[in-house]
Amino acid sequence: MSSKEQQKAANMYTGGGQIDPELQKELDAALGDMSLEDIVDTETPRRSVPAGGEGPKDGLVHGRVIAVQGEDVFVDLGGKSEGVLPALQFGDEALPEVGSVIEVKVTGYNAAEGLVTLSRKGAVEEASWEAIEVGQVVEGRVTALNTGGLELNVNGIRAFMPISQIELHRIDDLAPYVNQRLTAKVLEIRKDSVVIGRRELLEEQAAAARAETMAELTEGQVVTGTVRSIVSYGAFVDIGGVDGLLHVSDMSYSRVEDPATVVQPGQQVQVAILKIDRERDRISLGLKQVKPDPWEGAQTKWVVDDIVSGRVVRLADFGAFVELEEGIDGLIPISELTFERRVKHPSDVVKVGDVVRVRVLKVEPERKRISLSLKKVGDDPWIGAAGRWPADSLVEGTVVRTADFGAFVQLTPGVEGLVHISELSNDHVRAVTDAVRPGDTVKAKVLSVDEDARRISLSIKALSDTVAPAVQEAAPEAPARAVSKRDKPRRGGLEFPGGGLSLGNL
Repeated sequence: MSSKEQQKAANMYTGGGQIDPELQKELDAALGDMSLEDIVDTETPRRSVPAGGEGPKDGLVHGRVIAVQGEDVFVDLGGKSEGVLPALQFGDEALPEVGSVIEVKVTGYNAAEGLVTLSRKGAVEEASWEAIEVGQVVEGRVTALNTGGLELNVNGIRAFMPISQIELHRIDDLAPYVNQRLTAKVLEIRKDSVVIGRRELLEEQAAAARAETMAELTEGQVVTGTVRSIVSYGAFVDIGGVDGLLHVSDMSYSRVEDPATVVQPGQQVQVAILKIDRERDRISLGLKQVKPDPWEGAQTKWVVDDIVSGRVVRLADFGAFVELEEGIDGLIPISELTFERRVKHPSDVVKVGDVVRVRVLKVEPERKRISLSLKKVGDDPWIGAAGRWPADSLVEGTVVRTADFGAFVQLTPGVEGLVHISELSNDHVRAVTDAVRPGDTVKAKVLSVDEDARRISLSIKALSDTVAPAVQEAAPEAPARAVSKRDKPRRGGLEFPGGGLSLGNL
Protein backbone atom coordinates (compact mmCIF):
# COMPACT_ATOMS: atom_id res chain seq x y z
CA MET A 1 0.00 0.00 0.00
CA SER A 2 1.39 3.43 -0.92
CA SER A 3 1.96 6.07 1.74
CA LYS A 4 -1.01 7.99 0.34
CA GLU A 5 -3.27 4.94 0.60
CA GLN A 6 -2.05 4.16 4.11
CA GLN A 7 -2.78 7.70 5.23
CA LYS A 8 -6.29 7.56 3.73
CA ALA A 9 -7.02 4.21 5.36
CA ALA A 10 -5.77 5.51 8.70
CA ASN A 11 -8.01 8.54 8.40
CA MET A 12 -10.99 6.27 7.62
CA TYR A 13 -10.19 4.06 10.58
CA THR A 14 -9.99 6.91 13.07
CA GLY A 15 -12.72 9.12 11.70
CA GLY A 16 -14.82 7.04 9.35
CA GLY A 17 -17.85 7.02 11.65
CA GLN A 18 -18.85 5.30 14.89
CA ILE A 19 -19.67 1.60 14.81
CA ASP A 20 -22.92 0.50 16.41
CA PRO A 21 -22.34 -0.27 20.14
CA GLU A 22 -24.23 -3.57 19.92
CA LEU A 23 -22.18 -4.63 16.90
CA GLN A 24 -19.01 -3.61 18.73
CA LYS A 25 -20.00 -5.91 21.61
CA GLU A 26 -20.58 -8.77 19.19
CA LEU A 27 -17.26 -8.08 17.50
CA ASP A 28 -15.38 -7.94 20.81
CA ALA A 29 -17.03 -11.20 21.89
CA ALA A 30 -16.07 -12.84 18.62
CA LEU A 31 -12.46 -11.65 18.68
CA GLY A 32 -11.79 -12.20 22.38
CA ASP A 33 -8.25 -11.09 23.28
CA MET A 34 -7.09 -11.23 19.65
CA SER A 35 -7.13 -8.36 17.24
CA LEU A 36 -8.73 -8.58 13.83
CA GLU A 37 -5.23 -8.59 12.37
CA ASP A 38 -4.37 -11.69 14.47
CA ILE A 39 -7.41 -13.56 13.18
CA VAL A 40 -7.17 -12.53 9.54
CA ASP A 41 -3.60 -13.74 9.15
CA THR A 42 -3.01 -13.07 5.48
CA GLU A 43 -0.49 -11.09 3.54
CA THR A 44 -0.92 -7.30 3.66
CA PRO A 45 -3.08 -6.43 0.70
CA ARG A 46 -1.64 -4.20 -1.92
CA ARG A 47 -2.88 -2.83 -5.17
CA SER A 48 -1.07 -3.93 -8.23
CA VAL A 49 -1.37 -3.86 -11.97
CA PRO A 50 -0.52 -6.52 -14.43
CA ALA A 51 3.05 -7.03 -15.50
CA GLY A 52 3.92 -4.84 -18.36
CA GLY A 53 3.30 -1.45 -16.81
CA GLU A 54 0.50 0.78 -15.59
CA GLY A 55 -2.95 0.38 -17.03
CA PRO A 56 -5.11 3.17 -18.33
CA LYS A 57 -5.90 5.97 -15.93
CA ASP A 58 -9.51 4.85 -15.54
CA GLY A 59 -8.33 1.31 -14.69
CA LEU A 60 -10.14 -0.30 -17.62
CA VAL A 61 -8.24 -2.95 -19.58
CA HIS A 62 -9.11 -5.54 -22.18
CA GLY A 63 -8.48 -9.22 -21.63
CA ARG A 64 -9.27 -12.53 -23.23
CA VAL A 65 -11.40 -15.10 -21.37
CA ILE A 66 -9.36 -18.27 -20.90
CA ALA A 67 -11.64 -20.26 -18.61
CA VAL A 68 -15.00 -20.21 -16.79
CA GLN A 69 -14.94 -22.35 -13.68
CA GLY A 70 -17.82 -22.37 -11.20
CA GLU A 71 -18.27 -18.85 -9.91
CA ASP A 72 -15.09 -17.45 -11.50
CA VAL A 73 -14.16 -16.14 -14.94
CA PHE A 74 -10.40 -16.24 -15.63
CA VAL A 75 -9.00 -13.58 -17.94
CA ASP A 76 -5.61 -13.34 -19.71
CA LEU A 77 -4.41 -9.76 -19.40
CA GLY A 78 -1.34 -10.24 -21.54
CA GLY A 79 2.19 -11.22 -20.70
CA LYS A 80 2.21 -13.43 -17.63
CA SER A 81 -0.72 -11.72 -15.90
CA GLU A 82 -3.98 -13.47 -15.29
CA GLY A 83 -6.97 -12.08 -13.54
CA VAL A 84 -10.14 -13.45 -11.99
CA LEU A 85 -13.60 -11.95 -12.30
CA PRO A 86 -16.69 -13.08 -10.27
CA ALA A 87 -19.26 -14.69 -12.59
CA LEU A 88 -21.91 -13.25 -10.25
CA GLN A 89 -21.25 -9.80 -11.70
CA PHE A 90 -22.81 -10.82 -15.00
CA GLY A 91 -26.18 -11.17 -13.25
CA ASP A 92 -28.82 -12.48 -15.65
CA GLU A 93 -26.54 -12.03 -18.65
CA ALA A 94 -24.91 -15.02 -20.32
CA LEU A 95 -21.35 -15.69 -19.19
CA PRO A 96 -18.67 -14.78 -21.76
CA GLU A 97 -17.40 -17.59 -23.94
CA VAL A 98 -13.83 -18.78 -23.72
CA GLY A 99 -11.75 -16.81 -26.21
CA SER A 100 -13.94 -13.71 -26.15
CA VAL A 101 -12.42 -10.31 -25.25
CA ILE A 102 -14.04 -8.37 -22.41
CA GLU A 103 -13.43 -5.03 -20.73
CA VAL A 104 -12.64 -5.20 -17.03
CA LYS A 105 -11.30 -3.01 -14.27
CA VAL A 106 -8.23 -3.89 -12.21
CA THR A 107 -9.14 -3.69 -8.53
CA GLY A 108 -6.22 -5.38 -6.78
CA TYR A 109 -3.83 -8.26 -6.52
CA ASN A 110 -4.31 -11.50 -4.57
CA ALA A 111 -0.78 -12.51 -3.62
CA ALA A 112 -1.96 -15.77 -2.06
CA GLU A 113 -3.40 -16.93 -5.40
CA GLY A 114 -1.10 -14.96 -7.67
CA LEU A 115 -4.03 -13.44 -9.51
CA VAL A 116 -5.09 -9.92 -10.38
CA THR A 117 -8.56 -9.24 -9.06
CA LEU A 118 -10.92 -7.79 -11.64
CA SER A 119 -14.35 -6.26 -11.74
CA ARG A 120 -16.85 -5.29 -14.37
CA LYS A 121 -17.36 -1.56 -14.60
CA GLY A 122 -19.97 -0.48 -12.03
CA ALA A 123 -20.12 -3.88 -10.26
CA VAL A 124 -21.10 -3.92 -6.62
CA GLU A 125 -17.77 -5.28 -5.44
CA GLU A 126 -15.77 -2.43 -6.91
CA ALA A 127 -13.85 -1.63 -3.74
CA SER A 128 -10.36 -0.30 -3.26
CA TRP A 129 -8.44 1.53 -0.59
CA GLU A 130 -8.88 4.75 -2.57
CA ALA A 131 -12.70 4.58 -2.44
CA ILE A 132 -13.81 2.22 0.33
CA GLU A 133 -15.96 3.75 3.04
CA VAL A 134 -18.37 2.77 5.80
CA GLY A 135 -21.80 1.86 4.41
CA GLN A 136 -20.45 0.83 1.00
CA VAL A 137 -21.83 -2.40 -0.46
CA VAL A 138 -19.04 -4.76 -1.47
CA GLU A 139 -18.65 -8.36 -2.54
CA GLY A 140 -16.04 -10.78 -1.25
CA ARG A 141 -15.01 -14.40 -1.33
CA VAL A 142 -14.98 -16.39 1.94
CA THR A 143 -11.40 -17.65 2.33
CA ALA A 144 -11.49 -19.11 5.85
CA LEU A 145 -13.53 -19.33 9.02
CA ASN A 146 -12.99 -19.19 12.76
CA THR A 147 -15.10 -19.33 15.90
CA GLY A 148 -15.89 -15.63 15.60
CA GLY A 149 -17.02 -15.55 11.99
CA LEU A 150 -15.79 -15.57 8.39
CA GLU A 151 -12.63 -14.28 6.75
CA LEU A 152 -13.08 -12.81 3.28
CA ASN A 153 -11.09 -11.34 0.44
CA VAL A 154 -12.68 -8.22 -1.03
CA ASN A 155 -10.58 -7.36 -4.09
CA GLY A 156 -7.40 -7.99 -2.18
CA ILE A 157 -8.64 -6.25 0.95
CA ARG A 158 -8.82 -8.44 4.02
CA ALA A 159 -12.26 -8.48 5.61
CA PHE A 160 -13.89 -10.09 8.60
CA MET A 161 -17.62 -10.85 9.00
CA PRO A 162 -18.79 -11.55 12.60
CA ILE A 163 -20.96 -14.64 12.98
CA SER A 164 -23.91 -12.48 14.04
CA GLN A 165 -23.73 -10.61 10.73
CA ILE A 166 -23.89 -13.63 8.41
CA GLU A 167 -27.64 -14.38 8.49
CA LEU A 168 -30.80 -13.11 10.16
CA HIS A 169 -30.83 -16.21 12.32
CA ARG A 170 -28.16 -17.98 14.34
CA ILE A 171 -25.59 -20.02 12.41
CA ASP A 172 -23.96 -23.07 13.99
CA ASP A 173 -22.01 -24.45 11.02
CA LEU A 174 -19.85 -22.01 9.05
CA ALA A 175 -18.14 -24.57 6.80
CA PRO A 176 -20.68 -24.31 3.92
CA TYR A 177 -19.77 -20.62 3.47
CA VAL A 178 -16.12 -21.28 2.51
CA ASN A 179 -15.42 -20.20 -1.11
CA GLN A 180 -18.85 -18.59 -1.40
CA ARG A 181 -19.16 -15.01 -2.60
CA LEU A 182 -21.16 -12.82 -0.26
CA THR A 183 -22.48 -9.30 -0.68
CA ALA A 184 -22.26 -7.16 2.44
CA LYS A 185 -21.94 -3.63 3.80
CA VAL A 186 -18.76 -2.12 5.19
CA LEU A 187 -19.28 -1.65 8.93
CA GLU A 188 -15.83 -0.54 10.08
CA ILE A 189 -12.50 0.30 8.44
CA ARG A 190 -9.26 -0.72 10.10
CA LYS A 191 -5.61 -0.11 9.19
CA ASP A 192 -5.30 -2.93 6.69
CA SER A 193 -8.67 -4.68 6.90
CA VAL A 194 -12.39 -4.03 7.16
CA VAL A 195 -15.35 -5.40 9.10
CA ILE A 196 -18.34 -6.19 6.92
CA GLY A 197 -21.81 -7.59 7.55
CA ARG A 198 -24.74 -8.77 5.48
CA ARG A 199 -27.46 -8.77 8.14
CA GLU A 200 -28.53 -5.23 7.34
CA LEU A 201 -28.79 -6.06 3.65
CA LEU A 202 -30.82 -9.17 4.44
CA GLU A 203 -33.12 -7.13 6.68
CA GLU A 204 -33.64 -4.63 3.88
CA GLN A 205 -34.38 -7.43 1.43
CA ALA A 206 -36.75 -9.08 3.90
CA ALA A 207 -38.52 -5.77 4.53
CA ALA A 208 -38.94 -5.21 0.80
CA ALA A 209 -40.22 -8.74 0.28
CA ARG A 210 -42.55 -8.35 3.26
CA ALA A 211 -43.98 -5.09 1.95
CA GLU A 212 -44.53 -6.65 -1.47
CA THR A 213 -46.18 -9.73 0.02
CA MET A 214 -48.38 -7.71 2.39
CA ALA A 215 -49.64 -5.66 -0.55
CA GLU A 216 -50.69 -8.81 -2.40
CA LEU A 217 -52.35 -10.67 0.48
CA THR A 218 -56.11 -10.62 1.02
CA GLU A 219 -58.33 -12.07 3.72
CA GLY A 220 -59.78 -15.45 2.74
CA GLN A 221 -56.83 -16.24 0.47
CA VAL A 222 -55.27 -19.72 0.75
CA VAL A 223 -51.47 -19.71 0.63
CA THR A 224 -48.61 -22.16 1.18
CA GLY A 225 -46.24 -21.45 4.04
CA THR A 226 -43.46 -23.00 6.09
CA VAL A 227 -43.75 -23.52 9.83
CA ARG A 228 -40.95 -21.43 11.33
CA SER A 229 -41.44 -21.96 15.07
CA ILE A 230 -43.89 -23.42 17.58
CA VAL A 231 -45.10 -21.74 20.78
CA SER A 232 -47.53 -22.82 23.47
CA TYR A 233 -50.41 -20.90 21.86
CA GLY A 234 -49.77 -21.87 18.24
CA ALA A 235 -47.15 -21.64 15.49
CA PHE A 236 -45.56 -18.94 13.34
CA VAL A 237 -45.70 -19.64 9.61
CA ASP A 238 -43.59 -17.91 6.94
CA ILE A 239 -45.81 -17.14 3.95
CA GLY A 240 -43.29 -15.55 1.61
CA GLY A 241 -41.20 -13.29 3.82
CA VAL A 242 -44.13 -12.55 6.12
CA ASP A 243 -44.77 -14.38 9.37
CA GLY A 244 -48.36 -15.12 10.31
CA LEU A 245 -49.71 -16.61 13.54
CA LEU A 246 -51.51 -19.93 13.32
CA HIS A 247 -53.37 -19.98 16.64
CA VAL A 248 -53.92 -23.32 18.34
CA SER A 249 -57.70 -22.85 18.12
CA ASP A 250 -57.45 -22.62 14.31
CA MET A 251 -55.28 -25.71 13.83
CA SER A 252 -57.99 -28.36 13.91
CA TYR A 253 -61.72 -28.77 14.37
CA SER A 254 -60.80 -31.09 17.25
CA ARG A 255 -59.48 -29.71 20.51
CA VAL A 256 -55.68 -29.32 20.38
CA GLU A 257 -53.72 -29.36 23.63
CA ASP A 258 -50.21 -29.23 22.13
CA PRO A 259 -49.53 -27.47 18.78
CA ALA A 260 -46.55 -29.79 18.20
CA THR A 261 -48.99 -32.68 17.70
CA VAL A 262 -50.35 -30.95 14.60
CA VAL A 263 -47.37 -29.20 12.92
CA GLN A 264 -43.57 -29.33 13.07
CA PRO A 265 -40.87 -26.69 12.28
CA GLY A 266 -39.95 -26.79 8.60
CA GLN A 267 -43.25 -28.40 7.58
CA GLN A 268 -45.03 -26.92 4.58
CA VAL A 269 -48.72 -26.24 5.17
CA GLN A 270 -51.64 -24.72 3.32
CA VAL A 271 -53.30 -22.05 5.40
CA ALA A 272 -56.12 -19.56 4.98
CA ILE A 273 -55.59 -15.88 5.76
CA LEU A 274 -58.20 -15.10 8.40
CA LYS A 275 -57.33 -11.49 9.25
CA ILE A 276 -54.81 -8.86 8.16
CA ASP A 277 -54.01 -6.01 10.56
CA ARG A 278 -51.90 -3.72 8.38
CA GLU A 279 -51.53 -1.05 11.06
CA ARG A 280 -50.04 -3.52 13.54
CA ASP A 281 -48.41 -5.59 10.77
CA ARG A 282 -50.05 -8.82 11.94
CA ILE A 283 -51.60 -11.72 10.07
CA SER A 284 -53.86 -14.43 11.51
CA LEU A 285 -53.84 -17.79 9.78
CA GLY A 286 -56.08 -20.85 9.87
CA LEU A 287 -55.26 -24.46 9.08
CA LYS A 288 -58.65 -26.03 9.77
CA GLN A 289 -60.35 -23.46 7.55
CA VAL A 290 -58.87 -25.06 4.42
CA LYS A 291 -60.52 -28.37 5.31
CA PRO A 292 -64.24 -29.26 5.05
CA ASP A 293 -66.28 -28.27 8.12
CA PRO A 294 -67.38 -31.56 9.77
CA TRP A 295 -70.49 -29.82 11.13
CA GLU A 296 -71.91 -29.42 7.64
CA GLY A 297 -74.67 -32.02 7.34
CA ALA A 298 -74.34 -33.03 11.00
CA GLN A 299 -78.11 -33.00 11.46
CA THR A 300 -78.56 -35.73 8.88
CA LYS A 301 -75.61 -37.76 10.10
CA TRP A 302 -76.44 -37.61 13.82
CA VAL A 303 -80.18 -38.18 14.03
CA VAL A 304 -82.09 -37.58 17.25
CA ASP A 305 -82.79 -40.81 19.18
CA ASP A 306 -80.04 -42.73 17.33
CA ILE A 307 -77.56 -44.70 19.44
CA VAL A 308 -73.93 -44.01 18.47
CA SER A 309 -70.44 -44.69 19.85
CA GLY A 310 -67.74 -42.22 20.80
CA ARG A 311 -64.68 -41.64 22.97
CA VAL A 312 -64.70 -39.51 26.12
CA VAL A 313 -62.16 -36.72 25.48
CA ARG A 314 -62.80 -34.25 28.29
CA LEU A 315 -64.61 -33.94 31.62
CA ALA A 316 -66.14 -30.83 33.13
CA ASP A 317 -68.15 -30.20 36.28
CA PHE A 318 -71.33 -30.11 34.19
CA GLY A 319 -70.76 -33.20 32.05
CA ALA A 320 -68.55 -35.27 29.76
CA PHE A 321 -67.51 -34.45 26.17
CA VAL A 322 -67.57 -37.34 23.71
CA GLU A 323 -65.79 -37.22 20.34
CA LEU A 324 -68.10 -38.78 17.76
CA GLU A 325 -65.61 -38.13 14.93
CA GLU A 326 -62.76 -35.69 14.30
CA GLY A 327 -64.12 -32.21 14.90
CA ILE A 328 -67.49 -33.37 16.28
CA ASP A 329 -67.83 -33.41 20.07
CA GLY A 330 -71.11 -34.05 21.89
CA LEU A 331 -71.91 -33.34 25.53
CA ILE A 332 -73.39 -35.76 28.04
CA PRO A 333 -74.86 -33.52 30.77
CA ILE A 334 -74.19 -34.79 34.26
CA SER A 335 -77.90 -35.49 34.67
CA GLU A 336 -77.78 -37.85 31.66
CA LEU A 337 -74.98 -40.07 32.91
CA THR A 338 -76.93 -42.60 34.99
CA PHE A 339 -80.31 -43.40 36.53
CA GLU A 340 -78.81 -45.28 39.42
CA ARG A 341 -77.48 -42.56 41.67
CA ARG A 342 -76.95 -38.87 42.06
CA VAL A 343 -73.61 -37.95 40.43
CA LYS A 344 -71.37 -35.31 41.99
CA HIS A 345 -68.85 -35.31 39.14
CA PRO A 346 -68.75 -37.07 35.74
CA SER A 347 -65.60 -38.92 36.84
CA ASP A 348 -67.86 -40.93 39.15
CA VAL A 349 -69.24 -42.63 36.02
CA VAL A 350 -66.76 -42.23 33.11
CA LYS A 351 -63.13 -41.29 32.54
CA VAL A 352 -61.18 -39.78 29.62
CA GLY A 353 -60.46 -42.43 27.00
CA ASP A 354 -63.58 -44.53 27.68
CA VAL A 355 -65.50 -45.64 24.59
CA VAL A 356 -69.21 -45.29 25.31
CA ARG A 357 -72.54 -45.87 23.56
CA VAL A 358 -74.85 -42.87 23.81
CA ARG A 359 -78.24 -41.75 22.59
CA VAL A 360 -78.55 -38.52 20.55
CA LEU A 361 -80.92 -36.13 22.31
CA LYS A 362 -80.51 -32.89 20.35
CA VAL A 363 -78.48 -31.62 17.36
CA GLU A 364 -77.76 -27.89 16.80
CA PRO A 365 -75.33 -27.51 13.83
CA GLU A 366 -75.54 -23.72 13.84
CA ARG A 367 -74.29 -23.68 17.43
CA LYS A 368 -72.02 -26.68 16.88
CA ARG A 369 -73.67 -28.61 19.71
CA ILE A 370 -74.92 -32.15 20.15
CA SER A 371 -76.58 -33.30 23.39
CA LEU A 372 -76.12 -36.95 24.34
CA SER A 373 -77.38 -39.35 27.00
CA LEU A 374 -75.59 -42.31 28.47
CA LYS A 375 -78.32 -43.44 30.81
CA LYS A 376 -80.99 -43.59 28.10
CA VAL A 377 -79.18 -46.25 26.11
CA GLY A 378 -80.34 -48.97 28.53
CA ASP A 379 -83.79 -49.71 30.00
CA ASP A 380 -85.49 -46.78 31.69
CA PRO A 381 -86.53 -47.83 35.23
CA TRP A 382 -89.23 -45.17 35.22
CA ILE A 383 -91.16 -46.88 32.47
CA GLY A 384 -94.17 -48.57 34.12
CA ALA A 385 -93.50 -46.89 37.48
CA ALA A 386 -97.20 -46.15 38.00
CA GLY A 387 -97.98 -49.86 37.67
CA ARG A 388 -95.12 -51.01 39.90
CA TRP A 389 -95.82 -48.49 42.67
CA PRO A 390 -99.52 -47.53 42.41
CA ALA A 391 -101.03 -44.86 44.64
CA ASP A 392 -101.91 -46.04 48.20
CA SER A 393 -99.52 -48.98 47.96
CA LEU A 394 -96.98 -49.58 50.71
CA VAL A 395 -93.27 -49.49 49.72
CA GLU A 396 -89.89 -49.90 51.36
CA GLY A 397 -86.66 -48.10 50.39
CA THR A 398 -83.42 -46.49 51.51
CA VAL A 399 -82.98 -42.81 52.31
CA VAL A 400 -80.26 -41.65 49.86
CA ARG A 401 -80.18 -37.95 50.68
CA THR A 402 -82.03 -35.25 52.53
CA ALA A 403 -82.90 -31.65 51.82
CA ASP A 404 -84.54 -28.88 53.82
CA PHE A 405 -87.89 -29.80 52.33
CA GLY A 406 -87.77 -33.59 52.70
CA ALA A 407 -86.00 -36.93 52.20
CA PHE A 408 -85.35 -38.84 48.96
CA VAL A 409 -85.98 -42.58 49.18
CA GLN A 410 -84.59 -44.97 46.55
CA LEU A 411 -87.15 -47.58 45.62
CA THR A 412 -84.95 -49.24 42.97
CA PRO A 413 -81.75 -48.10 41.20
CA GLY A 414 -82.68 -45.05 39.18
CA VAL A 415 -86.04 -44.39 40.85
CA GLU A 416 -86.42 -42.18 43.89
CA GLY A 417 -89.48 -40.97 45.75
CA LEU A 418 -89.78 -37.85 47.92
CA VAL A 419 -91.12 -37.81 51.44
CA HIS A 420 -91.98 -34.18 52.12
CA ILE A 421 -91.06 -32.89 55.59
CA SER A 422 -94.77 -32.54 56.34
CA GLU A 423 -95.23 -36.27 55.59
CA LEU A 424 -92.47 -37.57 57.86
CA SER A 425 -94.42 -37.78 61.11
CA ASN A 426 -97.66 -36.89 62.84
CA ASP A 427 -95.58 -34.84 65.22
CA HIS A 428 -94.08 -31.51 64.18
CA VAL A 429 -90.66 -32.02 62.53
CA ARG A 430 -88.28 -29.07 62.66
CA ALA A 431 -85.45 -30.69 60.64
CA VAL A 432 -85.66 -33.65 58.27
CA THR A 433 -82.69 -35.32 59.94
CA ASP A 434 -84.62 -35.33 63.24
CA ALA A 435 -86.84 -37.99 61.66
CA VAL A 436 -84.64 -39.84 59.11
CA ARG A 437 -81.03 -39.91 57.95
CA PRO A 438 -79.26 -41.10 54.77
CA GLY A 439 -78.85 -44.86 54.91
CA ASP A 440 -82.04 -45.48 56.91
CA THR A 441 -84.45 -48.11 55.61
CA VAL A 442 -88.03 -46.82 55.80
CA LYS A 443 -91.52 -47.89 54.88
CA ALA A 444 -93.92 -45.42 53.31
CA LYS A 445 -97.24 -45.05 51.53
CA VAL A 446 -97.36 -43.97 47.86
CA LEU A 447 -99.36 -40.77 47.50
CA SER A 448 -98.96 -40.16 43.74
CA VAL A 449 -96.85 -41.18 40.71
CA ASP A 450 -95.99 -38.99 37.67
CA GLU A 451 -93.96 -41.03 35.17
CA ASP A 452 -93.50 -38.16 32.70
CA ALA A 453 -92.17 -35.82 35.38
CA ARG A 454 -90.34 -38.73 37.06
CA ARG A 455 -91.80 -37.96 40.45
CA ILE A 456 -93.19 -40.16 43.19
CA SER A 457 -94.65 -38.64 46.38
CA LEU A 458 -94.39 -40.73 49.55
CA SER A 459 -95.65 -40.41 53.10
CA ILE A 460 -94.37 -42.05 56.25
CA LYS A 461 -96.99 -40.53 58.55
CA ALA A 462 -99.82 -41.75 56.27
CA LEU A 463 -98.60 -45.28 56.89
CA SER A 464 -99.03 -44.84 60.66
CA ASP A 465 -102.52 -43.39 60.10
CA THR A 466 -103.61 -46.50 58.23
CA VAL A 467 -102.30 -48.81 60.98
CA ALA A 468 -103.78 -46.89 63.96
CA PRO A 469 -107.51 -47.88 63.50
CA ALA A 470 -106.68 -51.57 63.43
CA VAL A 471 -104.79 -51.22 66.64
CA GLN A 472 -107.76 -49.43 68.29
CA GLU A 473 -110.22 -52.20 67.31
CA ALA A 474 -108.07 -54.83 68.92
CA ALA A 475 -107.81 -52.94 72.23
CA PRO A 476 -110.37 -53.73 75.05
CA GLU A 477 -113.11 -51.22 75.71
CA ALA A 478 -112.07 -48.74 78.36
CA PRO A 479 -114.11 -48.81 81.61
CA ALA A 480 -116.51 -45.95 82.40
CA ARG A 481 -114.86 -43.15 84.33
CA ALA A 482 -116.19 -42.84 87.93
CA VAL A 483 -118.07 -39.71 88.75
CA SER A 484 -116.30 -37.62 91.32
CA LYS A 485 -118.02 -35.74 94.08
CA ARG A 486 -117.24 -32.47 92.30
CA ASP A 487 -119.27 -33.69 89.32
CA LYS A 488 -122.39 -34.37 91.37
CA PRO A 489 -124.99 -31.56 91.72
CA ARG A 490 -125.09 -30.09 95.17
CA ARG A 491 -128.19 -30.27 97.30
CA GLY A 492 -130.39 -27.19 97.20
CA GLY A 493 -128.77 -25.89 94.04
CA LEU A 494 -130.23 -25.23 90.64
CA GLU A 495 -128.84 -27.35 87.82
CA PHE A 496 -128.47 -25.75 84.41
CA PRO A 497 -128.76 -27.71 81.23
CA GLY A 498 -125.32 -28.87 80.28
CA GLY A 499 -124.24 -29.26 83.88
CA GLY A 500 -121.14 -27.98 85.56
CA LEU A 501 -122.63 -24.81 87.00
CA SER A 502 -125.19 -24.52 89.89
CA LEU A 503 -126.17 -21.99 92.43
CA GLY A 504 -124.42 -24.06 95.03
CA ASN A 505 -121.16 -23.29 93.28
CA LEU A 506 -121.69 -19.57 93.56
